Amino acid sequence: MFLIAAKYLIPKGYRGLALFPFVFVKYALDKNNPVFINHERIHLRQQLELLVVPFFAWYFLEFLVRFIQYKSWNLAYRNISFEREAYSNEKDLGYLKRRSFWRFLKYIF
Repeated sequence: MFLIAAKYLIPKGYRGLALFPFVFVKYALDKNNPVFINHERIHLRQQLELLVVPFFAWYFLEFLVRFIQYKSWNLAYRNISFEREAYSNEKDLGYLKRRSFWRFLKYIF
């Protein structure tokens, strides 16, 4: 994992972006935030499991479904299975050591 502070690369309203093998952060201080980094590491693992490109296709399609469902950008984003897994487990710094393969599927419904 490579951590890169890139203020202007991160969309407004977000603090980070994982794009295997990089994690881009809006604020350099987040490089030292273990919970934030764990959240992004969970996304890197998800990307590896789906071979990166299919991850982003699934992410986008699920976002569209959630947006139609909730009619809210933020609710759609928060309810994507990948985000639900990452937010639910970001404070558990040992999560990735015991995480099962394709665990994000638990968070689809």
